[in-house]
Amino acid sequence: MPETLVPRASATFDRATIAEIQRAANEGVYAIRGGGAKRRVPHFDDLVFLGASMSRYALEGYREHCGTDVLLGTRHAANPVALDIPVTIAGMSFGALSANAKEALGRGASMVGTSTTTGDGGMTPEERAASSTLVYQLLPSRYGMNPDDLRRADAIEIVVGQGAKPGGGGLLLGQKISDRVAEMRDLPTGIDQRSACRHPDWTGSDDLAIKIEELREITGWRVPIYVKVGASRPFYDVSLAVKAGADVVVLDGMQGGTAASQDVFIEHVGIPTLAAIPPAVAALQELGMHRTKGGVQLIVSGGIRTGADVAKAIALGADAVSIGIGALVALGDNSPKWAADYAAMGTEPGAYDAWHEGRDPAGISTQDPELEARLDPEIGARRLANYLRVVTMEAQTIARACGKSHLHNLEPEDLEALTVEAAAMARVPLAGTSWIPGATA
Repeated sequence: MPETLVPRASATFDRATIAEIQRAANEGVYAIRGGGAKRRVPHFDDLVFLGASMSRYALEGYREHCGTDVLLGTRHAANPVALDIPVTIAGMSFGALSANAKEALGRGASMVGTSTTTGDGGMTPEERAASSTLVYQLLPSRYGMNPDDLRRADAIEIVVGQGAKPGGGGLLLGQKISDRVAEMRDLPTGIDQRSACRHPDWTGSDDLAIKIEELREITGWRVPIYVKVGASRPFYDVSLAVKAGADVVVLDGMQGGTAASQDVFIEHVGIPTLAAIPPAVAALQELGMHRTKGGVQLIVSGGIRTGADVAKAIALGADAVSIGIGALVALGDNSPKWAADYAAMGTEPGAYDAWHEGRDPAGISTQDPELEARLDPEIGARRLANYLRVVTMEAQTIARACGKSHLHNLEPEDLEALTVEAAAMARVPLAGTSWIPGATA
């Protein structure tokens, strides 16, 4: 009787790798997709909180207050951004997203007292009207940028890098450049758009300081100036942003999403969010700017999903977090409601990442009028607001369990790590020990 052979995939050449080699050989172009890194890297799941017992007193969840408010931009701005919760909406452009999606994000964020961000390509009237607090992104492309909109914003975010692609520019393929998108960006309709990877009017942090001063003059020193960096060399990048005059630094880890980028970029450039936070905090502490009067606030993004993630980022030193993919999922992206449509494209709900193609069945990452009509901005806003409320309540629950009356009272001492890698990256002890790899004997 012949011996039965059991197929065995190689750890190095697994099925996905082989399929990608075959695709590259057939098509001769690199793979482009949306979303963030899919590979397993140390993340917030590798940390646990030390809840109260004998040595700590917990707070009663239904009777004792746990604050969630945050003030951003206290260093120089006459009008700092005051938010009810420390969970903001990341920059996602009109073009990458539909106008209905941008409106829904603004409405949902406003319902819970937080901010949303424009992304590349300018500010739509719907987004400005829907957003009680709107951060205007200034990117290397300068698409859609005009001084009038800068003055209408509640804060300005200079994007130097993005977690999914630090050192790389943006992509918006021609099928998503509708007449309206083209007009806002001053581009031809239907032609692929590639954004620059660096700003055209500076080459270093000294030039950034000049740009920040220019923006302050344009806006009358009213609004905070954020600087967003992709996580690669966070200690030095944060230090330089602070020295250039930033009010707020946004730090985006490699799990951060993108509307479209090279797959090889998403998976192999940048460092995990967990590894990026401690050196960024160390830079602020060294400059005397971390959680001090007139200091610089730190917003962390990249893979934030739950209240536990929010609480852990804040415990490690963030003042607030920013979410992108989680917000899109809350609106209805990857919804099982459209399972048949996903199947027709060879994918399924929860795995869809072809945001660059403009065929999103949920009407979020598309410019197709028929698909966009599937997203009701009011319904999407309510879903997003529900999600943000749950995330905030989860973070409060954890803070109370640690005996903290405000989320910002969480600290590294409240955390331990489950793996050696996470302990080394987060600079907290390995669970059950006092050992911090690389820091203690």
